Amino acid sequence: MYNTCLRIVNDTAEAEDIMQESFLNAFRQLDSYTGEGSFGSWLKKIVINNSLDAIRKCRETLSIEEGSLDFPEIIEENREEELQYKVAEVKEAITKLPQEYRVVLSLFLLEGYDHEEISEILHISNNTSRTRFVRAKQKVLQILKKNKYMNSFNYN
Repeated sequence: MYNTCLRIVNDTAEAEDIMQESFLNAFRQLDSYTGEGSFGSWLKKIVINNSLDAIRKCRETLSIEEGSLDFPEIIEENREEELQYKVAEVKEAITKLPQEYRVVLSLFLLEGYDHEEISEILHISNNTSRTRFVRAKQKVLQILKKNKYMNSFNYN
């Protein structure tokens, strides 16, 4: 739950505060839990909604265009150390995304929501969700390419 919140708000202190508030909200609203889904998914929804409420307070509207990002699907086992380095680079690049991109990317890729669910959660159109997702992937690729270019310089 904390990692979900952290990926959305991108601030450890804010994520901790939101988590505490989410658990308090869940305790206060325990009688509204119907038991239809798992308790974890009910609690996760509270965490996501509280996270989104927190970022809505300071959100600016961005115009979005579509693009694409391709990640390799198969990686050799003997390159595990290199993979860990690349995963760290991608995680770092995601933290540098504007919040509108980061939230949609996190909800889609990491939390498993589809664009219809994301559009309902964020109160945006389905197309806006898809566009932000594509734009987020494109921006991550740009950040990764820039970092690779900057790291290729030899400062001797």
